[in-house]
Amino acid sequence: MESRSTCDAVVVGGGPAGATAATELARSGLDVVLLDKAGRIKPCGGAVPPRLIRDFDIPDDQIVARVRSARIVSPTDREIDMPIENGYVGMVDRDRFDAFLRNRAAGAGADRRTGAFERLERHGDGLVTVHYRDKETGALQSIRTRVVIGADGARSKVALQSMAKAEHVPCVFAYHEIVRSPEGPVRRFAGDRCDVYYQGGLSPDFYGWVFPHGPCTSVGTGTAVKGFSLRDAVGGLRRAAGLEDMETIRREGAPIPLKPRKRWDDGRNVLLAGDAAGVVAPASGGGIYYAMLCGQIAAQASAEFVKTGDAKALATARKRFMKEHGTVFWVLGMMQKFWYTTDKRRERFVTICDDPDVQRLTWEAYMNKRLVRARPGAHLRIFLKDMAHLCGLVAPSRQ
Repeated sequence: MESRSTCDAVVVGGGPAGATAATELARSGLDVVLLDKAGRIKPCGGAVPPRLIRDFDIPDDQIVARVRSARIVSPTDREIDMPIENGYVGMVDRDRFDAFLRNRAAGAGADRRTGAFERLERHGDGLVTVHYRDKETGALQSIRTRVVIGADGARSKVALQSMAKAEHVPCVFAYHEIVRSPEGPVRRFAGDRCDVYYQGGLSPDFYGWVFPHGPCTSVGTGTAVKGFSLRDAVGGLRRAAGLEDMETIRREGAPIPLKPRKRWDDGRNVLLAGDAAGVVAPASGGGIYYAMLCGQIAAQASAEFVKTGDAKALATARKRFMKEHGTVFWVLGMMQKFWYTTDKRRERFVTICDDPDVQRLTWEAYMNKRLVRARPGAHLRIFLKDMAHLCGLVAPSRQ
């Protein structure tokens, strides 16, 4: 492979954020290279809301299952069902979905390269050289570019080489096993329902999940507590769901950021997106929609930078994203810090989830990826109920 001399943009990382950024850049007419490691699949429940499917034009063949409800399981094994009214949550397999997004970027005109990012090299002319190791030949390759979008995960090497204090990123480590879905009925499993387990034995500070993907199912958990055995927890979760004897197709683990970074750009010609920018929703761990939106916004900011040469354009990416979603991230972060700390609090949290107002507003917010402001009465009722639980005036149900 011969290195081209210069391009407008290099996107490092071909997950949902990077592939979306590359597609957006290519469609805007820029010369863009998409650099990605082949075969890396991030552990992910795979849930995508209708807004993502609509906004990013996801075809039906990428939706491997349609979830019509969620079941919340408390520390005492109490089960709360949360049906979805007038809609569904789509499920995707990240191996197929990410490949589809990368192929779409190439179809839009992005130059796909398969290899491992090595380092950045600065130049006095304002350009930066991206050095990478080609997967097929093993040779070190390089390309000069005007802007780099680092979409290479929570432990972003691009960030480490360009941002101050980039190593200080709080993360949950997530692990899941993709197993063959049962063909017949199995206890505590349904092919059109997501199950979420709030139990300290499965995660001391997060939750465990069983998310159906049609012919296969994601069974996983996560934690920031060092020494906690995620494999043992997933084994226990499989037994609880009746999936212990199902074939294991693959196992995956990766760090998941807990909150957005305070800065996404280096003030020169590097911008972060996706997990590298920290855009995974606290409490829920949902990240695909936010990653793709972040990639789109990062591409638009980068295109403006290429056009004007003004590095201030890069800083607009974080400002735009946080203006629309910062409040949601703050609220979810506070929820996780309070409700996920002890099984006593988890039990109360599950009791709150049994409330019809909570369920309705939760699904509306999730499906549309924005806080619901049109139901002041419901918000007031939820606030009063939450305060009652916080003050211990309501005992958690034992049904």
